[in-house]
Formats: sequence, C-alpha cells, structure tokens
Amino acid sequence: MTDLMDLPAIAECSVAGCSYNDHSHCHAAAITIGGTSGDAQCATFIPLTVKGGLDKVLSHVGACQRAECSHNSHLECTADSIRVGAGQDTADCLTFAPVA
Repeated sequence: MTDLMDLPAIAECSVAGCSYNDHSHCHAAAITIGGTSGDAQCATFIPLTVKGGLDKVLSHVGACQRAECSHNSHLECTADSIRVGAGQDTADCLTFAPVA
C-alpha cells in the first residue's frame, strides 16, 4: 500500500457544483476514480446541497478503478497529479489516458 503523501495530488478541479470544490481546489482527503469503460468519472462527486471536505487539505487520488488507464497500476494512480473537470459526466478525471 502506498502512503497518502506518495499518491498523486489533485492539481485542479473545475467542477463548480461539487461540495468538495472550493475555488478550484478539492477539499476531499482523497478521491476515487470510477466510471465505465472509456469514462474516468470522479466517484467522490457530491452535489452542492451537501457540504463536505476538510478546511485545509491537499487532496490525492485514493483509488483508481479504471484498469484501462495508462496511469493505473494495481488500482493506484501513477500520474504526477491529475485534473478533475467536466467531461462525459459532471466530474471526470481529465488526466485519464487509455492504454495504447
């Protein structure tokens, strides 16, 4: 298991409607990337009607379920950092890169 500080940081989140997003910074301790084949959805997305997150936090990718992503190694993300924003869904991992 990788230590939290060794996991990739979330460099940016542009999902304005997420309870964990505060001025383009994710305030969840760690997120999970889920979705379906070809769609790397942020499975931690919570609509604004519920407030979540920590006051001061550097968010990380806790788990990645997208086995077809080139950054995925044993369900852990190996990218230096990721960006989350609107894609196929409201909140997607924009760093997702299919295995060539």
